[in-house]
Amino acid sequence: MNIIARLIKVVATSLVIILGIFNFIFWATDNSQGKSVQPIAYNHKIHVIEVGFNCPNCHVNVEDHARASIPNIEICKDCHDDVDVENPEEKKVAEHVNSDTKIEWVQIHTVPDYAYFSHRRHVKLAQIECETCHGEVSQMETPFVKPFVSIKMSWCIDCHEQRGVTNDCYACHH
Repeated sequence: MNIIARLIKVVATSLVIILGIFNFIFWATDNSQGKSVQPIAYNHKIHVIEVGFNCPNCHVNVEDHARASIPNIEICKDCHDDVDVENPEEKKVAEHVNSDTKIEWVQIHTVPDYAYFSHRRHVKLAQIECETCHGEVSQMETPFVKPFVSIKMSWCIDCHEQRGVTNDCYACHH
């Protein structure tokens, strides 16, 4: 009986270790190959090129907060309340605005919980262009379905080294 108890303990401990390793590998490697489906086929190109918006027009927190904010009906309502439009995607936006229902956007760009990232630090203080991390958004005719770059520590370290910025662990890991 004592041997069985030890065996169960060894198996349980091994299972916990294996699951821990799997969890680390899954989150520490690039899992951005999966694509998400957005609820509305948002066209950045129309808003940037034709309307003349820039990123802070819709991502209102990008210069003042750690998170850039994903725009929603509070931003869209200034232009999109008419449901009598030809474009079915534009009609969806107007329906959300008129029913005061949030658009359930799927967040694509994420940083792991163990890392700290501030848009304000990067956009306002370091004056890094949004395109550096998000690509040529002004040319996008469909919404993001996967990140433009693989947000991995090595990518961040390379960027910091290129710009002569600290790579001290506590700068990003609190």
